[in-house]
Amino acid sequence: MAGDAILELYRREVTPALYTEIRELYKTHSMAEDARDLPGLISTLTPDCVYEIIGSGHRWEGHEGAARFYTQLLTAFPDITFDLTDIVIGPQGVCEEAHVTATHEAPWLGVEPTGEHLEWDVIIWFPWDDQRRLFRGEKVYVTGIDIPVLD
Repeated sequence: MAGDAILELYRREVTPALYTEIRELYKTHSMAEDARDLPGLISTLTPDCVYEIIGSGHRWEGHEGAARFYTQLLTAFPDITFDLTDIVIGPQGVCEEAHVTATHEAPWLGVEPTGEHLEWDVIIWFPWDDQRRLFRGEKVYVTGIDIPVLD
């Protein structure tokens, strides 16, 4: 049986205006990421946002945590690109699937740089905060690359 929080998400009504609002915020987030505009990217997130790599134990909280996540990621993989392969936008948020390519040039998650050009796939969930009209962070599911697991 679904809990009350899930039922609330399930019952959210989608309107053309809400769809457009969420899509435009996602576009702002994506363009800021591509431009390496950290303040622009952070502006799309709730102050208590959470970034996590599912199954690994890696988690960053709040705007400071999101800034650390992106600074570490973009330093480790300065040429990183996310090529969308699928996307769903709804009143609960955005879910994207992407093929990622990048060169590992600095430490990331405790892994020393290899200089290798890497490819992997991600599914990223951007949960929508219906009250604050921002994303509550990202839940990242990764396949095709080894992510160290925290103890």
